[in-house]
Amino acid sequence: MAQDSSIEWTESTWNPVTGCTKISPGCKHCYAERMAVRLAGMKQPRYRNGFDVTLHPDLVRLPLRWRQPRTIFVNSMSDLFHADIPESFIAEIFRTMTDAHWHTFQILTKRADRLAELSPRLPWPLNVWMGVSVESPRYVDRIQRLRGVPAAVRFLSVEPLLAPIPSLPLDGIDWVIVGGESGPGSRPMAGDWVREIRDRCLSQRVPFFFKQWGGVWKTRTGRLLDGRTWDELPEPVLRQGAQERDGPASMEPVQIPLELFASQPCTI
Repeated sequence: MAQDSSIEWTESTWNPVTGCTKISPGCKHCYAERMAVRLAGMKQPRYRNGFDVTLHPDLVRLPLRWRQPRTIFVNSMSDLFHADIPESFIAEIFRTMTDAHWHTFQILTKRADRLAELSPRLPWPLNVWMGVSVESPRYVDRIQRLRGVPAAVRFLSVEPLLAPIPSLPLDGIDWVIVGGESGPGSRPMAGDWVREIRDRCLSQRVPFFFKQWGGVWKTRTGRLLDGRTWDELPEPVLRQGAQERDGPASMEPVQIPLELFASQPCTI
C-alpha cells in the first residue's frame, strides 16, 4: 500500500483507506476506481471489496517505518473525508502524520463540507498540506471551505479541468495544480482554460503546476505548456523542509494502535 508514485506532484502514496463513491462530474472516469477493479480481478487482498470504502487499520502507522523523508499523497485510492470513514479513524491518520514530522503529507478531497466540519477537531502540523478538487465553476465554493482550514499549505487540484473557470479565487491559496482528464472516454480540455489559470497564478504569485494535457494516451500529449513544463512548488514547504525534514530520531519499534478497529480490513 506504499509505493513510488507516477503522479507528477508527489513521491509516494499511502492508502490506509481504499474505495470511494462518485460525488461530482470530476469523478466520472475515476482512475482509482479503474485501478481497484483491476486489482480486485488480480485477487489483490486489499481490494477484495472492490471499490467499496474499506479501512486498513494495519496501515495507519506505516509512514513511521519509512526513514527517508518523502512527500506522500494520502489516500490516492479514496477520499479521506468520505462520509463512510469514521472520524476516529481520520483522527488516527492525522496522529500518524503529526508523529511522522520528517515527511510531507498531501491530502486532497472533494468533500469540502466534511473537511470544514472536522477541521477544528484535527491537528494541523506544518508537514500536512490540504487541498480540494475544483473541476468547474460549479465547485468553486469548495475553495471557501478550504480557506477556513489552518493548514500550513492549502492547494487546489484543478483536474480534470472540465470548463473554463474565470477569475479563480486564489486568496489564501498556496499552490495550484491543473491537468486534463486522461484514459478511456476522457473529456477534452482547452488550452485557453489552462492559460487563464496560469496567468492568474503568475499575477498573484501563486506557484503553478501543470500536470498533463490528458487524453486517451496522456504520454502522447505530454506536459508542455507554451514550450515548457511548469513544476512550481509552494515556498512555505521549501522553508519548512530546511527545518523539519531531518528524519526520525531513532528507529524504535512502532506500535500500531488498533484498539478502535478490527484486525482485518473492514468495509463500511
